[in-house]
Amino acid sequence: MAFSLGEENDQGMTEMNLIPLIDIMLVLMIIFLVTATVANPSIPLTLPKTTAEIQEPPPKDVSVQITANNEILIDKQVLTLDQLAQRLKAEGQATQKPAIMLEADKEAKYDSVAQVMSYASEAGLADISFVSKN
Repeated sequence: MAFSLGEENDQGMTEMNLIPLIDIMLVLMIIFLVTATVANPSIPLTLPKTTAEIQEPPPKDVSVQITANNEILIDKQVLTLDQLAQRLKAEGQATQKPAIMLEADKEAKYDSVAQVMSYASEAGLADISFVSKN
């Protein structure tokens, strides 16, 4: 019995190994990219002038919270309904009217929420957002 350990047709290498060529091309490409970004001088530009006005930043939001036992808080300060009405009227007197961020506990009475919305409307603060927690 005779064993054959390889092909009888021993031919030379017929394909070229391209991996070293690809490595060299990648290194050259990186070198060209780095030198192109460093050697690129800044382009002098004459930018156009505009007459646009600088807008004032929007006013801060007023955060109104209603707790489960119907306490009304503004900036973590407990207020009565009369104090709330005065505070909202003062906020409504500003040149830029703030937005009301209303956060009511799910156990709070709807009457408390309605009164806060009514006082905000009387003060001229129509931008009311309801805040909820997930």
